[in-house]
Amino acid sequence: MRIAVLAKEVPDTYGDRNITLETGLVDRDGAENVLDEICERAVEAALALKGDGDEVHLLAMAPATAEKSIRKGLAMGADEAVLITDEELRGADLSLTAEVLARAVEKQGYDLVIAGNLSTDGNAGVLPTMISEHLNWPHLTQLTQLQVDGKVQGTRSAEEGDFQMEADLPAVVSITESFPDPRYPNFKGIMAAKKKQITKLTCADIGVDPLDFSHPRLIMTEASQRPPRKAGVKITDDGTAAAQLADFLAANSLIK
Repeated sequence: MRIAVLAKEVPDTYGDRNITLETGLVDRDGAENVLDEICERAVEAALALKGDGDEVHLLAMAPATAEKSIRKGLAMGADEAVLITDEELRGADLSLTAEVLARAVEKQGYDLVIAGNLSTDGNAGVLPTMISEHLNWPHLTQLTQLQVDGKVQGTRSAEEGDFQMEADLPAVVSITESFPDPRYPNFKGIMAAKKKQITKLTCADIGVDPLDFSHPRLIMTEASQRPPRKAGVKITDDGTAAAQLADFLAANSLIK
């Protein structure tokens, strides 16, 4: 079985995130970029499924500079990676991203695609389903447990209870943060990752025309800085705090 894990490089959540107003895109050049944590959990899920003769590949659509982040997944134990990198894909919307990744899945001949449910930058949560639509594959989303025994089986947890789901392979699945914490790469894994193959593809290699607008595309038309928050009213208790608070609430029509 050939398993593809969707890998996404995102700005580190512990750092500052800014928008480039000229493009409306996240300023990735001015941020510390890392492999998204939910993608690390997806790698962990794939490695848990891996048996004799199985392969785990990372599949990413990103600038060439994302190679450093991708190698973390290789250090965790993935066998190799495929990176689709093309200047025409800068600022690609979800529709184009799904098309590109689906065509890459077809080209590489994967049997199972594992993705995180939400990235920490886009937070859309629809990409796995869109990819499955392009491939005409079944999809199981928002899984909290996953196994493969001839078919792909998973559990989705909700307020109403747990739902047991099953689909034939090939299939697309997405997992949640309920999956186990990802392993931390050891020294041996880090050194081995330096020698593992990262195949770089362009849009032409997978037969995608990013300028084909026969499919719906989302185009950024304007971006603006969020206005600064107004300073709040500070009440100092000098014996009249209660009266000051009541006046403030009344002035803002919060009490009558």
